[in-house]
Amino acid sequence: MTEPAGGPAAPEPGPRPGPLAGLRVLDLATLFAGPLAATLLGDFGAEVIKVEHPRRPDPSRGHGPAKDGIGLWWKLLGRNKRTMTLDLSHPGGRDVLLRLAADADVVVENFRPGTLEKWGLGWEELSAVNPRLVLARVTGFGQFGPYARRPGFGTLAEAMSGFAAITGEPDGPPTLPPFGLADAIAALTTSYAVLTALRGRDTTGRGQVVDLALIEPMLTVLGPQPLWYDQLGHLQQRMGNRSANVAPRNTYRTADGSWVAVSTSAESVAERVMRLVGRPEVIDEPWFGTGAGRARHADELDAAVGDWIARHDRAEVLAAFEKAEAAIAPIYDVRDVLADPQYQALGTITEVPDEELGTLRMQNVLFRLSETPGAIQWAGRPHGADTDRVLAGLGMDPEEIAGLRAAGAL
Repeated sequence: MTEPAGGPAAPEPGPRPGPLAGLRVLDLATLFAGPLAATLLGDFGAEVIKVEHPRRPDPSRGHGPAKDGIGLWWKLLGRNKRTMTLDLSHPGGRDVLLRLAADADVVVENFRPGTLEKWGLGWEELSAVNPRLVLARVTGFGQFGPYARRPGFGTLAEAMSGFAAITGEPDGPPTLPPFGLADAIAALTTSYAVLTALRGRDTTGRGQVVDLALIEPMLTVLGPQPLWYDQLGHLQQRMGNRSANVAPRNTYRTADGSWVAVSTSAESVAERVMRLVGRPEVIDEPWFGTGAGRARHADELDAAVGDWIARHDRAEVLAAFEKAEAAIAPIYDVRDVLADPQYQALGTITEVPDEELGTLRMQNVLFRLSETPGAIQWAGRPHGADTDRVLAGLGMDPEEIAGLRAAGAL
């Protein structure tokens, strides 16, 4: 529900923390990749204004569990953002957006290619009012090419990048992640691309367009698969939790029904693991000296490690591996994450006061800076809560704002 009078008041910040203070970002995007990129910029001091349709809020407000009718995902995705409503397809909304863009540094959008142009808000119009603007365009398939106008979501990127093809058990189907993996990777990439474009602006004095397709960052993080195929005709196969490059590498069940993950990317670690589980003789085998050789004997190595772990409770397993300086981690769910002393020491989960729901626990800013740290000032705000405040900042008086609202532009 839009709250044109402002809704619950967000805390008035002092000087914005973080190294991006002074940057203004207009977040026109919906769902996850584009909005999350804007969130990451806001976490480190950028002023982010979230622009939503007056009658169709960002769908992320309705994704996942809600408390008292308030979507919790939005509280994370919308943090550090002022929220306003604007119908960009309405002439009045278009005019307001151009006025906002004239004083902005970055616009983030994820409409299908041609949509902003249809509304008279394409790069030509935006750069005309602000030649220093950076326009970040986040789509499924990019701004050109045969698929450009197709609807694009992270699931499609996870499928088309090759991720699903190599994920899952060897005799099972291709497997998709149960969360927005491609969107999150695209968001990280978009924030990096925006900062790169802004650095370019420092040199040229001009803004530019960032064209980011969800399918490309996802492909990049999969590593050298194209190179392997190009040079060797090699196709990576599904291997479950195993690796074609090292062994033992898997998840193993403990005597008390818990699960742990073991990694032996370094040969020295693999040696420590095999001594710990009572199989030191395999270390002298000719094949043990390389990761690929150990991977070819994964059945034998997994059986040895799995049998030993199955005879001990999780606490005993973790203690023994730590003493042996062998790499292991418990398989956590979110309850374990919240209770873990390492996460607590890092401050990975932080408490954020919220006008609607009280104190919320959520992930902290993504990394720590020693001199100019980021901060969470508030959680996601109600739909349209800051519309009047933002428009007043453009010099609009209450009568002009009321007229736009009556016309359906807000």
